[in-house]
Amino acid sequence: MTLFSVENLSVEFATPDGTIKAVNSISFDIHPGECLGIVGESGSGKSQTFMAAMGLLPPNGRASGSVRLNGSEILNLAIPDLNQIRGSDVGMIFQDPLTALTPHLRVGEQMREVLQVHEGITGRAARQRCLDWLDRVRIDEAERRLDQFPHELSGGMRQRVMIAMSMLCSPRLLIADEPTTALDVTVQADILDLMAGLQKEQGTAIALITHDMGVVARMCDRIEVMRQGGFVESGSARGIFRTPKHAYTRSLLEAMPRIDAPDAPQVFETLAQPILRVDDVKVHFQMKIRGGLFGRKVPLKAVDGVSFDIRHGETLGVVGESGCGKSTLARAVLQLIEPTGGGVSWLGQPLVGLKRAELNKYRKNLQIVFQDPLASLDPRMTIAASMAEPLMTYRPDLTRRERKGQVAEMMERVGLERQLFNRYPHELSGGQNQRVGIARAMINKPKLIICDEAVSALDVSIQAQIIRLLRELQAEFGLAMIFISHDLSVVRAISNRIMVLYLGRVVELGDGETICSQPLHPYTQSLISAVPIPDPDIERSRGRIKLPGELPSPLDPSAALRFLPSRLAVGEVGYVPKLIETKPNHYVAEHDSLEVILAG
Repeated sequence: MTLFSVENLSVEFATPDGTIKAVNSISFDIHPGECLGIVGESGSGKSQTFMAAMGLLPPNGRASGSVRLNGSEILNLAIPDLNQIRGSDVGMIFQDPLTALTPHLRVGEQMREVLQVHEGITGRAARQRCLDWLDRVRIDEAERRLDQFPHELSGGMRQRVMIAMSMLCSPRLLIADEPTTALDVTVQADILDLMAGLQKEQGTAIALITHDMGVVARMCDRIEVMRQGGFVESGSARGIFRTPKHAYTRSLLEAMPRIDAPDAPQVFETLAQPILRVDDVKVHFQMKIRGGLFGRKVPLKAVDGVSFDIRHGETLGVVGESGCGKSTLARAVLQLIEPTGGGVSWLGQPLVGLKRAELNKYRKNLQIVFQDPLASLDPRMTIAASMAEPLMTYRPDLTRRERKGQVAEMMERVGLERQLFNRYPHELSGGQNQRVGIARAMINKPKLIICDEAVSALDVSIQAQIIRLLRELQAEFGLAMIFISHDLSVVRAISNRIMVLYLGRVVELGDGETICSQPLHPYTQSLISAVPIPDPDIERSRGRIKLPGELPSPLDPSAALRFLPSRLAVGEVGYVPKLIETKPNHYVAEHDSLEVILAG
């Protein structure tokens, strides 16, 4: 029996430039308990297919054809009738949780509303159901999160809230639009386990919209490959991965980075002096927590004694789960946040404590690509103006024509079309804005660039293009990079060395090949085992190292001893695990054996 059936669905949008056809007469079915993967790059029509089915097109959108749920036509159904289906029979995980969550309602209010409307559950029972699901999607301090607003949560937390909301009523069909894009690999693995559990235990059908072929290899029974509004290839997951027939499918698979790839960067060997030294850097914040008459303040050790160096032409990958201090460390290195302690020196010159005017002369060579491109681009400036601004500041000798030429050249190198020259950020996709941010940081040819999730919003082919670009710039200019990402496959593809952070401290540091193939620390082993590999046979036969319990709160003073329970057992709560050089240039923090840790 078919649960969800689409026949000759077309979607088009009326625009000032004419009618745009987003989806061109596609047909497919989804059966109970089946996972269908819809894969393709941005703009292929994946999301619009399901937005049309659920009646979520904007006013200028029009859908035609047929969409049936359990044999009943739902395409262009009246909104009151659709509202009875959304959230109960069909759950949907949206790509951007910030736009899908109501900003002026607390998380708990939004979740309880779903239960009240569809199941009539209210009060304490509804709150408990919400708490259970926040725990299941691994949100720490779930009780407190229910009373927070969406803007108070990180991007990954908002995504997990959206996932929990979509699963509250155990829907028969779950539409998951890039459900794990913003998540850590361990949380991603847990979410995929949850979805697979619903699929197996309750016969829930899943439509998985994604560009991550590793997730597809793990989850999907069948795959539809979509390009320019139509399907170019259909088949079983194993068949598509083993013998892709269409050139576009082959290009997607070839562009996908793999953590087990044999051609990743090798050990970086040089006798040159480091251009950047970071010595025992600490960034602590005083957090006010509830309790007592006035509450109390406790230190949040976002970065707690991190040391490393980097040389010309080297890439250091920085990985770890959300809250481990990756982005805070990047900002401390660039003095965008003043470190609480420790030192940072650039070409032998100390940076900590310098005034803003003194720091400005170093900014040309120290650049960063931020995680959220829209937050770092001025919405009132065209993208060309944004990219030209650093040239105006540091290259005043250039004429307007020369600046325009350099902007056009950099746009081409990062894969932006010339006709986007005078567009504004809101007129571009997330991936295009991310490329603008990369181009803006690169245009002055800095000596060090910090990429903070710089390719997380990009399609795999553009991601591969950007990685190639970064490597070319390194070879050409001796550019050094600190590459921060939750995607370990991408980090493996670009990094000479990898540094693993856990709650503000380094737990392992070594060359990329060793870290990814022979990790020594239990935390690193857990991260590596959770990274999906784009091969159904390999991925579904792999064992996963799942650490007991939840990720501790960074406010918990005993959290640093999660991997040294023997010290914790004898009351050494304040003990700090030492970083030990196990072999040349491979450092691992003290830890108990994996067996002891798993025994809990």
